Amino acid sequence: VDRCSAALTKHGNTLGIAPTGAGKTIMLSAVVGQLAGHPDAKACVLAHRDELTSQNRTKFERVNPGLTTSVVDAGEKSWAGHTTFAMVQTLSRDSNLASLPTLDLLVVDEAHHAMAAGYRRVIERAQSLNPRLQLFGVTATPNRGDGKGLRPIFSNIGDQIQVSELIASGHLVPPRPFVIDVGTQGELRQVKRGMDDFDMAAVEKIMNKSPINAAVVREWQSRAADRKTVVFCSTLSHAQSVTRAFCEAGVNAAMVHGELSEAERRATLDRYENGDVQVIVNVAVLTEGWDYPPTSCVVLLRPSSHKSTMIQMIGRGLRTVDPREYPGVIKTDCIVLDFGTSLLMHGSLKEGVDLDGQKPNLEAGPHAAPHKECPNCGGEVPAAALECLLCGHQFEAPGTEELADFVMSEVDLLNRSNFLWCDIFRNEEAYMAGGFQAWAGVFWKDGRWVAVGGISKAGHQVLAVGER
Repeated sequence: VDRCSAALTKHGNTLGIAPTGAGKTIMLSAVVGQLAGHPDAKACVLAHRDELTSQNRTKFERVNPGLTTSVVDAGEKSWAGHTTFAMVQTLSRDSNLASLPTLDLLVVDEAHHAMAAGYRRVIERAQSLNPRLQLFGVTATPNRGDGKGLRPIFSNIGDQIQVSELIASGHLVPPRPFVIDVGTQGELRQVKRGMDDFDMAAVEKIMNKSPINAAVVREWQSRAADRKTVVFCSTLSHAQSVTRAFCEAGVNAAMVHGELSEAERRATLDRYENGDVQVIVNVAVLTEGWDYPPTSCVVLLRPSSHKSTMIQMIGRGLRTVDPREYPGVIKTDCIVLDFGTSLLMHGSLKEGVDLDGQKPNLEAGPHAAPHKECPNCGGEVPAAALECLLCGHQFEAPGTEELADFVMSEVDLLNRSNFLWCDIFRNEEAYMAGGFQAWAGVFWKDGRWVAVGGISKAGHQVLAVGER
């Protein structure tokens, strides 16, 4: 927040990059509160989905209770609030742009869409009304699939947070990835890639077969049968078949897709979130703008030519669970079942940023990134992998002979913290850290770590339950 605020003040625009689960809405709300908090300031937060507009407004009001809000969408068009949450499809129309007030700050949520025509129209209109407009973009996936860079809009990156940082700090759970070949990987490697992604109709012809769908369900039952699960399919027909396969196996499954109305989609997601449905199957609907933290399994039944899309899909399962909001739910990791080639193709969840963009390398095969051969099964895996995603073989880490006597202690993780953690009973089961206004502790209880914290004069509460 501080880095992006400083970059906005210095450059007049900036891009903040943080993965799913980092709390981008909270971050953008804090930036708006810092930079547009005076009474006469006018801010607008632009999004492309109703869910994002509603979610952004709710969280913004929690962060900035003293600032008024309003909405511009298909059903309401009000600029009365200090900060207005607007749907780009509505605001980009000529009649609505004509009523756009002079803004001091324009925030673009999911800013990788900012090069689209509707966004450009809104941005250019706002800049024409106020040449000193501050422009702030937030996204988890800055690299667009079409290779277009974001530099025409954002000249700099205020800050970038990597998935690995959030896992190390406990803000996300670690993924447990498995690549499962149901006899289709060879064919999937031959699927042609276009400007946007692989040919999903061709993917469906390979993947959407009754024996394969049944095998997918069996693999899921053997590894994640007790987990809330989201499944990503290639086409509507594929999703229908997969949903039917789960239901025939006695699993409560439902499907959402782009042809459903907003009310129908919301009703289905409500059934998933209230426990009536265990597995939610979708086609390109839940990739962004949707989160249900208890989800702890992600099934990929389609390859992804862009790492950013893969990161978004896996990110649906990485959020931690707030024990106050979901009492009794324990979540320590997220199982990722990849029946395609995405994990083998991309190798990691770390993504670099190129504001200038690049031409898509359509000639590069799906294994353009460095890979190595597993000596146990002969499979091709990312060069940096320490475990074969196909058979579980453990690779020898570089330099192991020099570290033969090294034992990694959990205390080392606490030593990375900015705070001094004290082993209060000297039994490695209770650690506490304190500051002037707050304290926190992690305690081993009944086979789990429980995090408890408190603010002075405000009592204490359970913060998390799971792995330390």
